[in-house]
Amino acid sequence: MMTTEPASLESLRVLYQSDDYIVVDKHWDIRIDSKMWYEKQTVQAQLRHRFPQLADPSTYYGFRFCHQLDFSTSGALCVALNKAAAGRAYRCFKDRTVTKAYLALVRGSVEEETQTLDFSIGKNSSEGKTHMMCVEGTEGCENPKPCQTELTVLEYGLYDGDPVTKVLLQPLTGRTHQLRVHCCAIGHPIVGDFTYSLGADDAPYRMMLHAHLLHLPLEPQPLLVSAADPFLPAVDAKWLPQRSLRTLTDTVEALLEHRAEEDRKIKEEKRERERREEERRKGRRKQRTEESEEQRTRCQEWLSEWAGD
Repeated sequence: MMTTEPASLESLRVLYQSDDYIVVDKHWDIRIDSKMWYEKQTVQAQLRHRFPQLADPSTYYGFRFCHQLDFSTSGALCVALNKAAAGRAYRCFKDRTVTKAYLALVRGSVEEETQTLDFSIGKNSSEGKTHMMCVEGTEGCENPKPCQTELTVLEYGLYDGDPVTKVLLQPLTGRTHQLRVHCCAIGHPIVGDFTYSLGADDAPYRMMLHAHLLHLPLEPQPLLVSAADPFLPAVDAKWLPQRSLRTLTDTVEALLEHRAEEDRKIKEEKRERERREEERRKGRRKQRTEESEEQRTRCQEWLSEWAGD
């Protein structure tokens, strides 16, 4: 279970381990890796400390991280233990077949219980904000690209006396800071997001964003891992749930069933395309065969006529 204690080399939580992958529950105040000599606390350092025999000297950091989580985001983080496994995971991310879902506490009461956040996001070129992203139409927004996030309200409550909403966020694309920017865009920034509150939201001990679910449709065995919900009164007494709309378990099950149905349809469409293409190839082969037979018959008739002459 996630705690309010700072990270340490020994505090690495392993959620899943095989010959090809390790999935860890990244702490909320630690970077994945760093080129800065003074950054001693990183996930890479934790992995080296726990699994020195698994470090690969042919890689810069010793481990192949399949995806990224922000410094202040906790939760499921997948690490490939060899080049082939990294390639398989990379293809899943490239083909957008990975399912990810994040838990968050956001400021205010989100009225629309389920919604698709559809805001193009680009880099903020404004002075003093070049480390941030922004939605299209914002002054200084450079090269915005389309991105979508599905938001589902789980429960309403208070954090340190202020109204907040616990939500499940499913990114359908993978832009930098996407969830944080999208939540800000609808007027419900993530609790404790120091950067996107421009330093104003500095009272909470952490940013309340957690990578809860990770599903990679690997063959022959898919990888499905969840990192326990850290936003519970037992962990942080400042969070006081008041009204629940749906459970996390039911919401995640519905999400996975919906994704499985989508994947099934995609596979069926692919099989149908392949079937039609094979029929076209057979048709072309048959046509060529029939043409060849016709040509052979004409040739024989011509030779018979020529021999008769």
